[in-house]
Amino acid sequence: MFTTRPELAGTFGMVTSTHWLASAAGMAALERGGNAFDAAVAAGFTLQVVEPHLNGPLGDMPLLFATAGGRPTVLCGQGPAPAAATPDAFAGLTRIPGTGPLAACVPGSTDAWLLLLRDHGTQSLADVLQYATGYAAGGFPLLPQVVATLERVAEMFTRNWPTSAELWLPGGRPPRAGALFRNPALAATYRQLVTESERAGGSREQQLDAARRCWREGFVAQAVVASSRRAVRDSSGDVHAGLLTADDLAAFGATYEEPLSVDFDGWTVCKTGPWGQGPVFGQALRVLDELGVGDLDVLGPEFAHVVVESLKLAMADREAWYGDPGHVDVPVEALLSRSYARERARLVGSDASHELRPGSPDGRTPVLPALAGAADDRDGGSGALGEPTVGSAGETRGDTCHVDVIDRWGNLVSATPSGGWLQSSPTVPELGCPLGTRAQMFWLDPVSPSVVAPGRRPRTTLSPTLVLRGDEPVTALGTPGGDQQDQWSLLYFLRLVVGGMNLQQGIDAPAFHTTSFPSSFYPRSMTPGEVVVESRAGDAVLDGLRHNGHRVTVAEPWSLGRLSAVSRDPATGILRAGANPRGMQGYAAGR
Repeated sequence: MFTTRPELAGTFGMVTSTHWLASAAGMAALERGGNAFDAAVAAGFTLQVVEPHLNGPLGDMPLLFATAGGRPTVLCGQGPAPAAATPDAFAGLTRIPGTGPLAACVPGSTDAWLLLLRDHGTQSLADVLQYATGYAAGGFPLLPQVVATLERVAEMFTRNWPTSAELWLPGGRPPRAGALFRNPALAATYRQLVTESERAGGSREQQLDAARRCWREGFVAQAVVASSRRAVRDSSGDVHAGLLTADDLAAFGATYEEPLSVDFDGWTVCKTGPWGQGPVFGQALRVLDELGVGDLDVLGPEFAHVVVESLKLAMADREAWYGDPGHVDVPVEALLSRSYARERARLVGSDASHELRPGSPDGRTPVLPALAGAADDRDGGSGALGEPTVGSAGETRGDTCHVDVIDRWGNLVSATPSGGWLQSSPTVPELGCPLGTRAQMFWLDPVSPSVVAPGRRPRTTLSPTLVLRGDEPVTALGTPGGDQQDQWSLLYFLRLVVGGMNLQQGIDAPAFHTTSFPSSFYPRSMTPGEVVVESRAGDAVLDGLRHNGHRVTVAEPWSLGRLSAVSRDPATGILRAGANPRGMQGYAAGR
């Protein structure tokens, strides 16, 4: 379900998400007197229930927000590696597995949602959790995409992960699409969290602090640690237990950070730091500015060529330089500087590059992990399907969801919760959800700035976006899609700013992306020179890219991207939103 282009003065606000029930939950929170933060939290918890193949309570989440008239802020809900996660802990492996407890980081998304609600929301935990709890207890229509995921992993669940089979394969087989599905254990988890918080008494803020302690140190943490210690077969083909301990969970707390920002033609794009791939957007935008992208037809072949080539350069730098800035020295100011962009722009010619070409910011010598750029048939082919695929062993390439909210006061939220997918690890039976596997994004080669290390955040792909016009926050946007997130978001932004499209036109326009860099997900392969393009981009674009030397993979006409966006015109107060027709799953709501 999707709306074409809702537009209104905004009695309450606008909510877009990758599932209609989450958008409905967010709007319900607004209509009950809540603000954008209450709505985002209500939608976020609902997504944990209704899109279990894309995210879960034990996953991860970066979030960008701005209070009305305030400055943009990053909320980091990306948990770090366990204290025991040294390279030696993965001895015998060349890559961290894509599934199973060995690939688990400390869960971060739920703590981040609770922190956001405490500091910026107005409603109680019971208020915002009622929607997710109701769907988990009473049931919700199962998406066809969930069923397709279950069909691919059913044999693995039955053979190796009995707790997952018990929840997700009633009667020994996947449910049918559209069937009412219940998760009573998850509903009980939410109810107990509310009960524990209310039992603590005190103010709303004190009760939310109690909920956070309960999540990190109470019954949830105890169940997580017990599950992590159970050795299971994972995507490496071997049996491994996890590394998480009670101390790891107790030590974590979501944090606020300053965003990185890049200006372009009077607009300012705000992203996460280099512990995520967000700076890729800024780097590519700087190079494109040097190349004169503002003069190009945003639906033409030359535009597609220079966007792809600029993204390749930024992605190569991602592999050589990005990592947790709390643990490694990332030259982020140099990477985002105009002088470095001019240097990199000189590498963009008429011929497509098939090489991985990191640069030398501040004169430093780049070093790539040994396996970066290696081909691997187990990767399941090209990225032509757009949304990441799930193999029979549960390995995945970045399934994710997204939610944007803006309210009548101008509060703005862009969040990309992910991880803890139903196919990532065995279901924790006491909780009704699995552990995440974000540690698969770490490298094991010590030369990488993203090598696994105790307490270090993995260099995630999750990448929400918040945009300012002048000093005023005006739009929030994002998409699922792993390594494609900043590619599709950049493409969308340029079509709005350079092409003059409105929100829905930008979302609907034909999309493309490149896979000519190492995947962030197991088994970390790449397809040199490949660009994946929706067929409806037209022969002029497809033939032009081939003429420039790109390896063109033609995708289905409506298959790439899951973008959504909300905006507010500061001059009029008019709110707008757009949702993605691809997959018939996203929804924009407003009143």
